[in-house]
Amino acid sequence: ALLPSRGAAARASLDGSYWRAFCSSELVSGADFPVTDLTFAPAPAAATSSSPTLAAAWYTSLHLSGDPLQSLHRISVAGDLAFSLSFRYDGALLACGDKRGIVRVFRADKPATGAALRTLRAHAIETRVVRYPVAGGDKLHLLTAGDDALLAYWDVPSETPVFTIPFAHKDYIRGGAASPADHNLFATGSYDRSVKLWDARTGNAGPSLSFSHGELVESVLFLPSGGQLATAGRSVVKIWDVIGGGRLVHSVESHVKTVMALALGKMATTGETRLLSAGFDGYVKYFDFGKLKITHSLRHPQPLLSVACSPCGTVLVAGSAKGKIYMGKRKKKAVDEEEEAKKAGSGEIVWVSPEPEQPVLKPNYFRYFLRGQNEKAKEGDFVIEKPKKVKIAEHDKLLRKFRHKEALVSALVKNNPRNGVAVMEELVARRKLVRCIGNLDTEELGLLLEFLRRNATLPRYARFLLGVANKVVEMREEDIRSDDKLRMHIRNLKRMVGEEIQIQHTLQGIQGMISPMLALAAR
Repeated sequence: ALLPSRGAAARASLDGSYWRAFCSSELVSGADFPVTDLTFAPAPAAATSSSPTLAAAWYTSLHLSGDPLQSLHRISVAGDLAFSLSFRYDGALLACGDKRGIVRVFRADKPATGAALRTLRAHAIETRVVRYPVAGGDKLHLLTAGDDALLAYWDVPSETPVFTIPFAHKDYIRGGAASPADHNLFATGSYDRSVKLWDARTGNAGPSLSFSHGELVESVLFLPSGGQLATAGRSVVKIWDVIGGGRLVHSVESHVKTVMALALGKMATTGETRLLSAGFDGYVKYFDFGKLKITHSLRHPQPLLSVACSPCGTVLVAGSAKGKIYMGKRKKKAVDEEEEAKKAGSGEIVWVSPEPEQPVLKPNYFRYFLRGQNEKAKEGDFVIEKPKKVKIAEHDKLLRKFRHKEALVSALVKNNPRNGVAVMEELVARRKLVRCIGNLDTEELGLLLEFLRRNATLPRYARFLLGVANKVVEMREEDIRSDDKLRMHIRNLKRMVGEEIQIQHTLQGIQGMISPMLALAAR
């Protein structure tokens, strides 16, 4: 197995260490029915108990639990699939839609009753968007939208719509959000790729703002300031400036498959808020919309349809398309360390020198490409050896550049018979040896004659080198006669050839004496 990379930036970040402190467990397991929505009760209601209240829309029922670690209390939704949960701002009421377009309102503080307090009927088919106002203390109104492209603003106590907008979009309305800055403002997203901002004070006069996401919109969410809006469509999450007229601020393309849900997650240690996106690829991505970068990611074994984080930031849940809810709760050790740090901070000042932060290596540093070279292979590791660089001889470099005479001279200077003969044979193949011999000056011709004198009698190269010697004498006869050094080389070559002929005659005589003796011994 290859060694894992130790230079990941997420391991050194505060966000990565915070979200990794969540201990994961499986909360609900049953038949393969999707968990369409998850939501927590708002902070005021959650603060009255030690654990946040979780609501889940699973198959044909709602599930409520004051402690996410315990089993969920079931509330039936009349045999139809449940969608889009929404708590009232005080956490006392919970509304949801179903597949037949009916919106029901339940008592969240007394789930044992199980009966709906109010039933709102206006949609013909699935109601995918049900939203209570978040800001302003409005307890009476509710926004709904569905696959029939109808938008309705309800007076819940009287079960009558304040106004309705048919064909608010040209296709299914699948995403909706209430503004945290004004209880009259709502945003919706549709499969017609558009996102629209509505003001309840203007009634059915039309949208206050409209812009295109570019893909089928699955989820819409206001950021905490209320001035920015996050939209999810296909594998892209986009941040929009609502105050600036729908200007695109940033686009995040970190998912491989469709992003199904968006949520806000608060970090208990720093109080900062992160944008969470759950996708059909099984990933939950954590996005810092202040620095505009992904800070962490978490993989689940099944496709995800919903995600939610508790207001206190200690519980994280994700709902899958196959009937499972994955719950993550911060480890007790990490929470205890944070509480001790807060208690210590409230007393006397402890003078501790801060640890220097180790800079994260990036590809624009030279050391980034040298990391890991000093690591030694352990037992069982697969080691990839770097191939050794082959050193090319000088005459080979010259031959590649077609500098034939210089290549021949370079091989003769080295006085290596193997390289010298190889270069000559290459020149013969290129039909350049005769021209090279004719272009040699006096000193270079002397090197060639000296090479022939030393190696012409070697049995391996004798036939080839003697042919070269005859060609040299034939071509450069006038130069040899006019130069004393060249004549001396020729005399030495002639004497060497004569000695070789005499040795050959002697060997032939010995062979003639041995042959009859070998023939008699064979008989």
